[in-house]
Amino acid sequence: VQLQAYGGGLVQPGGSLRLSCAASGCTSRTCDMAWFRQAPGKERAWVAVIRRSGGGTYYTDSVKGRFTITRESAENTVYLQMNNLKPEDTAVYYCAAKSGGRIIISAMQSDRNYDKWGQGTLVTVSS
Repeated sequence: VQLQAYGGGLVQPGGSLRLSCAASGCTSRTCDMAWFRQAPGKERAWVAVIRRSGGGTYYTDSVKGRFTITRESAENTVYLQMNNLKPEDTAVYYCAAKSGGRIIISAMQSDRNYDKWGQGTLVTVSS
């Protein structure tokens, strides 16, 4: 499994960006996919997850209603649509995959439970 994340950039507060993660070796049946982010001086934090085989999507509270995680099965690509961006969303965003057993809800927020990571893509929200 190899992950490649892209789509970051500079955006003004209130703007939108869509991040993409191309996941070779991962399908909608074999991997749970997640986005994490790491803000300057902070630890990496979970943002959202889309579980395999229709297992649902979940978000951290701070992005609910603004971010949407989706999956394009034909392209093995996961997206993170980010709307109404705020300066506190500024971070390096990482996509992650969990192969093997399906991730359980109580474990999805811990980066230790994901076995593959893409390189980060920087999102800067600033006027």
